[in-house]
Amino acid sequence: MTTEWMRPRTPKSIVGLAAVAAAAGTLWVSSLAAQDNAKKPEIPEVVARVGDQTIDRAAVLEEASKSLEDVEAERLQCQQTAARKEHGALESAVERVVHRRLLALEAERRGMTEDALREELKANTGEITDAEVDAFYEANKAQIQEPKEQIAPRIRDYLKQQRLVKADADFFAEMEKNFKVDYLLEPLRVEVAATGSARGPATAPVTIVEFSDFQCPYCKRVLPTLDQIAEKYGDKVRVVYRQFPLVSIHPNAQKAAEASLCAADQGKFWEMHDLLFNEQQKLNPPDLKEKATRLGLDAASFGECLDSERHAETVATDLKDGAAAGVSGTPAFFINGRFLSGAVPFENMAELIDDEVRRAERD
Repeated sequence: MTTEWMRPRTPKSIVGLAAVAAAAGTLWVSSLAAQDNAKKPEIPEVVARVGDQTIDRAAVLEEASKSLEDVEAERLQCQQTAARKEHGALESAVERVVHRRLLALEAERRGMTEDALREELKANTGEITDAEVDAFYEANKAQIQEPKEQIAPRIRDYLKQQRLVKADADFFAEMEKNFKVDYLLEPLRVEVAATGSARGPATAPVTIVEFSDFQCPYCKRVLPTLDQIAEKYGDKVRVVYRQFPLVSIHPNAQKAAEASLCAADQGKFWEMHDLLFNEQQKLNPPDLKEKATRLGLDAASFGECLDSERHAETVATDLKDGAAAGVSGTPAFFINGRFLSGAVPFENMAELIDDEVRRAERD
């Protein structure tokens, strides 16, 4: 059994810097600028004949409309994924080049070679003790499921690698301050309309647009993180909720999304939002109507709204906008346009928010 901590990692490590930095140049081929060489066949006016009857292009396009919409959404998602990977490659390259320069400058300042500095930093991390191996094994033995004597060498290697990575991060953070490093490559931003129910002032320096699914367990899991953000940042952050029901795996998500918008019509979106997530196992239409009654909504008006699918088009628009922005799963967040996917920990989201607040104050 391979547990998460055993998986090999590529360290941004000063110890392995020589191998990582072997290539001084960076080749950047823009996937978005590349032209698609696949030649699409033209659709004739008459696409088929059945005896003396013809089937025209319009009939086929209507039949294929849903599939074509799915294909277009997939194309846009792939395009955004490529853009994110492309920008991520550039950011990593900038950091590697900066770190090489810092290593050379610090080695020169200390009057030693770069190799000698690497060895000195490696030696300063110390050795992993048996007590540390024992402590890690005891804390993780439910996942490891192997005898300690058998797996101890791998635990030791893992702890050593983690210590090296931390030492490198601490070293370069200090060097960036000492040598006044300023990263000028702007983060990748995707323009996403902040339309929907919102918490926080429109004047907040940071806007988080969340695409979510009321039947998604990971969307529920991220709620405490969003509560922490509201508590820590207050009026500095505005959260906008947009719908992204994954109906292929969450059959009740579409009607739950519509129910939240019907509740919004009566000024209780967030109350319904919280109730839907707290009771994810009860999202059938009768359950949704019962929730509306419990929240004190006008039952007749809510029922008419839900049954008529009044907000189905709004949900469809959110789905299209999310796909165009590269969303393929939930939850997905755009922090001033910067993409984060999944039920990320508070620290990950706070890191981007802090950076955006600093940028706003600097500007």
